Amino acid sequence: MKDERFRKTELAVWVAISGNAALACLKGILGVMTQSQALLADAAHSAAGVAGSSAALVRLRSAGRSQEDTNPGGFDQRAAVTTVLIALLILIAGIEMGFSAVKSLWTPAAHTSKTYALVAIGISLLLKEIMFQYTTKLGQAIESPEIIANGRTHRSDIYSTIVALIGVFGASVANLLDISIFYYLDPIAGIIISLMILRMGYALVKETLHTKKDYVLQQEDADDLLAVVQLIKGVITVDDLKAREQGHYVVVELKISVNPRVSVWEGHEISKKVKQQLMKRFHHISEVLVHVAPYDAGYPYKHATDAELNDLPSVIH
Repeated sequence: MKDERFRKTELAVWVAISGNAALACLKGILGVMTQSQALLADAAHSAAGVAGSSAALVRLRSAGRSQEDTNPGGFDQRAAVTTVLIALLILIAGIEMGFSAVKSLWTPAAHTSKTYALVAIGISLLLKEIMFQYTTKLGQAIESPEIIANGRTHRSDIYSTIVALIGVFGASVANLLDISIFYYLDPIAGIIISLMILRMGYALVKETLHTKKDYVLQQEDADDLLAVVQLIKGVITVDDLKAREQGHYVVVELKISVNPRVSVWEGHEISKKVKQQLMKRFHHISEVLVHVAPYDAGYPYKHATDAELNDLPSVIH
């Protein structure tokens, strides 16, 4: 089930994937043409951003599909395995680019013009800022902390491009003034960006392994959540309430009991209201999985008569 919030979150992720993919291609091609280790490493960093956003998309779709699955843990497990594999690819890319940059320190490439490399870096800085502004404003508009956090990654990605700019600019100055020491700024920048890529891969692995753990709700937090759910018309009892961390945010899973005489549509509407209210009131909650069950008054309380069942609350009376 994809509500408006889910669709806009997915759109923001696709914007990140498309933007980083375009930048990776542009910087990769011009990096080869200008023989710039810094620009090639920055291209790899953008490619790692594509992989990271793809992992986020996998987790997002897993969270959305698990709400309709009888075994939501199955989707979570597959998403975690996929994310770890993507993280390993990022780590391999960082190691490969690092070795290439170190090697070029001892065997420097031919001194070629870096003008096109500077143009690519300028385009990268501009596009990254546009992506940051768009994603941040979208997150603020729908009050989505996960989208705002995704926007901050675009701003942090600018740092790698700035490092590449320093390296390419140094090599350009070396060409103009024939100062050989400045040529080494380009491969040194490539090494620094490679370390950034390794840090990105490590952070993704750490986050994925961390999300497999259950989030322990403090009693006061659980009471706040219960108070909101129990005020929703149609909810008779909250039978179970669990939460788990997903990155910096929390996924809540709960089981509610409703009038056994309500229709399937009514039960679905009640679950939608529960999800909407929790995500509206608690901004650190990124997803709510609601399981609806018929209320059983026979145990441990008493046998319910038809009149008593009719008196139970629903969304239509």
